[in-house]
Amino acid sequence: MKPKITVAVSGLNNIDSPGPGIPVIRALKESKDFDVNIIGLSYETLEPGLYMHDLVNKSYQIPLPSAGVDSLMERLSYINNQENVDVVIPNFDAELANFMKLEQRLKTELGISMFLPTQEQFDERHKANLYEFGQKHGVSVPYSKMMFSTNEISAIATEFSYPMVVKGKFYEAYIAYNPEQVANYFNKLSAKWGLPIIIQEYVFGSEVNVTALGDGKGNAISAVPMRKLFITDKGKAWAGISLDDDELVNIAKNVISSSKWRGGMELEFIKTAENKYYLLEINPRFPAWVYLAAGCGHNQPEALVKLALGKSVEPFGDYEIGKMFIRYSYDMIVDLKEFEQISTIGEL
Repeated sequence: MKPKITVAVSGLNNIDSPGPGIPVIRALKESKDFDVNIIGLSYETLEPGLYMHDLVNKSYQIPLPSAGVDSLMERLSYINNQENVDVVIPNFDAELANFMKLEQRLKTELGISMFLPTQEQFDERHKANLYEFGQKHGVSVPYSKMMFSTNEISAIATEFSYPMVVKGKFYEAYIAYNPEQVANYFNKLSAKWGLPIIIQEYVFGSEVNVTALGDGKGNAISAVPMRKLFITDKGKAWAGISLDDDELVNIAKNVISSSKWRGGMELEFIKTAENKYYLLEINPRFPAWVYLAAGCGHNQPEALVKLALGKSVEPFGDYEIGKMFIRYSYDMIVDLKEFEQISTIGEL
């Protein structure tokens, strides 16, 4: 009989720009070594994962990241008293800072384990620091620079040629072809995500991504590459296929080895016509398409849980090539009483 464990997972917004929570949960539910009880952690009352009772056993609202670590600790302490949580897997960039600060306290005070990047790793892969990260770890990265005001646009134009990429602090990126578009995207992204805004050199090619897991000692437990087959207007993959690309896998493994990355990650690349790879972004958690890796034989969320629990995990072997994922929309019928319960009590 498989041992029972309780894992709390955030990122339940399974919408057109989905969070990684539901794919992570699906992978955990298919674990060969654990019988997993899933606790959902939500920020909004309309996150669809709250109402997916076949996947999420019980859900709790948690305070927004802006509320700080003390509020989060208090809420997690309450949830742990109710559920006896073994592992927490946070899945949003914006919440990771608070969870990283609480990692040791959660372990020592509540017995809750996590397996997250270190603060140094989290900071050096930030969009604003990615160019220096590439130089440090031997990977090609398009030149980028932080921008704090639209008054800097004319000066930026002396360092970058059009088109250029305008990126938000946490999410979203747009291609700008003139100063007016730069200003428009700057205002849009800064209002939504705050400052700084990142300006990045535009590199033409096809986008390829890797979902990976590092053990914190320089070993890549898994690295599975994917090419997007269908992209939404938000730039999210609605369909993708696993690739036979040893060079891309080796680049990802070298990044993990050099940085001694700890935890899940997504590496976003552009592959040029000359077959050169440029690293565009490192997301410090699993991507929303991580279930593809499980479908290819690499159950990365399950391996992350083992690492969090202090178990020894060997690197995966080969993964299946040519496996596709295709997202779809699905209308759930939800009783108003459930919506009222999560809205008023904060539990469901």
